[in-house]
Amino acid sequence: MGLQKCGLSVNSEGREIQTHGTFEFPCAGYSAVYTNAPKDVIPWHWHEELEVAYVKSGSIQVQVPGKQYLLNTGDCIVINSNIPHHAVAKDQCDLRSLVFHPLLITGNNISVFAQKYMAPLVSCSSLDSFQPKTACDQAIAENFQIAFEALVHDVPGLEFVVREHLSLICFYLWQQIRHTAPTEALAAHHDTIRIREMLEYIHANYADDITLADIARTANIGERECLRCFQRTIQLSPMQYLLKYRVMQGAVLLETERTKTISEISGLCGFDSPSNFAKMFKRFYGCSPREYRRKNNAM
Repeated sequence: MGLQKCGLSVNSEGREIQTHGTFEFPCAGYSAVYTNAPKDVIPWHWHEELEVAYVKSGSIQVQVPGKQYLLNTGDCIVINSNIPHHAVAKDQCDLRSLVFHPLLITGNNISVFAQKYMAPLVSCSSLDSFQPKTACDQAIAENFQIAFEALVHDVPGLEFVVREHLSLICFYLWQQIRHTAPTEALAAHHDTIRIREMLEYIHANYADDITLADIARTANIGERECLRCFQRTIQLSPMQYLLKYRVMQGAVLLETERTKTISEISGLCGFDSPSNFAKMFKRFYGCSPREYRRKNNAM
């Protein structure tokens, strides 16, 4: 079966639309080397699948709402279903990951595996992410590596091997949360829902003249709470995030819309003038939009 090609494909709300695996076997493996260059940043996004990521070499900083993790060689992390996440390498990182739908483990939505184990796991507000730290936790990394290698080398019965070892990871996580009270981490859960709603709005409307009040209104909160929520979860203000997202979309358009002028692209990204776009672009990417386009067209 092997690995799928890395490449983040999201809709206008930030939800990933790339298919991970197949309908018959909803699991995919990925391997890629990331640098700390702006084009290698993994932007905020989320997907219905769970994700287990493992650092083969190097370091990477992974962020979920309200939490940051620095992963070094040999470290791994589990990101729960529908949890927004973002990552940037520290210099360079060889990252491996398995992304799988709960149905891989449960078979259907009414089995005992679904109702007793996976439903509580994916809906647990206190388990948005999990980084193994203790010796017992290392079973997660060990099971990941067995599953990943089976997928890479297309071993006979790889579907059984991958499902078995991802099931063991899920069972271990379920053991961690089985005695968790439903009200635990409720505030953090509300923040996750709110930030996802506000990011969805920004991703869908970044080209328009949107305000702080517009962003706050999508989550039914006031402007002050909107500011606090962004600071608690992603450590940026709403308008800083909007500006960064506009610049990143500008970089994508410079590569993909080669017939459009830089002036046209600046308007498509929500900037009021090409000069302001160029100024902000250079702040983030260290070069002008023209230089960026020339360098990437030559690759």
